[in-house]
Amino acid sequence: MDKQKRHFLIKGIIGGKHIASQDELRLELKKQGCSVTQATLSRDLQELGVGRVSNPDKTYYVLQPPNETEVLQPIVTSQVLSIEANESLIVIRTHPACANVVAEFLDTLHNTDIIGTLAGDNTVLIIPRSQRKTAQTVRFLKEKLIEGKK
Repeated sequence: MDKQKRHFLIKGIIGGKHIASQDELRLELKKQGCSVTQATLSRDLQELGVGRVSNPDKTYYVLQPPNETEVLQPIVTSQVLSIEANESLIVIRTHPACANVVAEFLDTLHNTDIIGTLAGDNTVLIIPRSQRKTAQTVRFLKEKLIEGKK
């Protein structure tokens, strides 16, 4: 079973019942046709951001709520058409009426190399902190807005 399917099963099991230990989780996975080692399961729990909660009766695993940026990134990246820059300014082209969403998303990332964003209907103007930071800022934007599409 591949990692993505295993992660899906783990989320389903932890989301559906209180699981107290990795061994208990491993047995639940085995019931669903997925044999996994303790080391792999430990890595999976870390990658999924699974935490533990204690109450007076029991300690059990819980899924962490997704980060807002992670949830929004696929939606925002689908709106970006291109990113271009000169020596001092960066322009992001979007689908019509989407520039504000992209600019707001970028603002939530709190990148200190960006002084500000200015959004029109289908264009976002990014103002880097300095000309020396323009190329670095373009790489950051492409990582968040273009590579996030893949």
